[in-house]
Amino acid sequence: MSKDFYSVLGVDKSADEKEIKKAYRRLAMKYHPDKNPDDPTAEEKFKEATTAYEVLGDKEKRAAYDRMGHAAFEQGMGNGGFGGGFGNADFSDIFGDIFGGAFGGSSGGGFGDFFGGGRSRSRAQKGSDLLYKITLTLEEAAKGCKKEISFSSSVTCDTCHGKGAKSDADISTCSTCHGHGQVRMQQGFFAVQQTCPDCHGTGKQIKNPCPDCHGTGKQQQRQTLEVSIPAGVDNGDRVRLAGKGEAGDAGMPSGDLFVEVVVQPHSTFTRNGSDLHVDVPTNIALATLGGEIEVPTLDGRVKLKIPEGTQSGKTFRIRNKGVSSVRGNFQGDLLCRIVVETPTNLSSQQKDLLRQFGNTLNDKNGGAAKQKGFFDKLKDEVKDMFD
Repeated sequence: MSKDFYSVLGVDKSADEKEIKKAYRRLAMKYHPDKNPDDPTAEEKFKEATTAYEVLGDKEKRAAYDRMGHAAFEQGMGNGGFGGGFGNADFSDIFGDIFGGAFGGSSGGGFGDFFGGGRSRSRAQKGSDLLYKITLTLEEAAKGCKKEISFSSSVTCDTCHGKGAKSDADISTCSTCHGHGQVRMQQGFFAVQQTCPDCHGTGKQIKNPCPDCHGTGKQQQRQTLEVSIPAGVDNGDRVRLAGKGEAGDAGMPSGDLFVEVVVQPHSTFTRNGSDLHVDVPTNIALATLGGEIEVPTLDGRVKLKIPEGTQSGKTFRIRNKGVSSVRGNFQGDLLCRIVVETPTNLSSQQKDLLRQFGNTLNDKNGGAAKQKGFFDKLKDEVKDMFD
């Protein structure tokens, strides 16, 4: 009777994917035949652990195994049983731990190519995406604008049209990989495929490279584009320009250009989402008696009525004077915080009048009620400290 796969890996049936992979990595490192050349039982234990991980590391196979045990695969279920390849179980990083950079690695090949469940390197690749940061004023971000940007990127060579050779006659099939772009290598117990070191996965060799692009099929070029910035963008928002990134390999599309917005701090307004905040300085007489003041907006000045007795720090909301949302027909508000200014450099007459006015204040009209309450509270706190 076959051993229970959970017992083989030494995990509980409730173990998650990470625990299962960790357990298999430990066993693979311990029993791999290349690491145990003098132990005849190591290869059998390694195969046993690999078979267990092939099933438990794949969600569909694990579900079938949990329902029916080994019978699920003896009846031909689950990708044709244990001999049907490694399915969706991820072996790439595990074998990378065992072999280091011997296979695959940065070259784009690796164990996934050999086992049939991995991703092989594409011979031709789409161009890389580019990121360009653009600085805007608050007004430009709020209202939208058009900006001209300039940057360097690779473009398809005009001389060879991306082929990398002067003519088609200069392009031949790679003699190393015979046009496959991959070469088979063997190390001990495993045989793997790697990207061909001579053609770098293209499957072709160029006898006479294009003199302008030196066989790459691409050239660096300075580009200037006009970008339309939509109204309402904020810090970190990106505008995508499809196909304006790096050129792709022959026959493949270019990457995209992403323009990321950076909004400069404003001297008057602070932005919070679609709302704008502004501090409005007001003299003590207007704040006391109430009246009408002018406040700035992105569209000019508007009138704001404030009631008598307005305290410093009081905030008033003016609807629809903020920033429009870039993702819908929503307009933010303008929040105006009143800042009552204390008068300075008073004349003798103004000081006398202010003294006379101060003498008329009492607890009922706010002359000293808060001050008295503050000191009474402070007195009680100090008393409690020394009682």
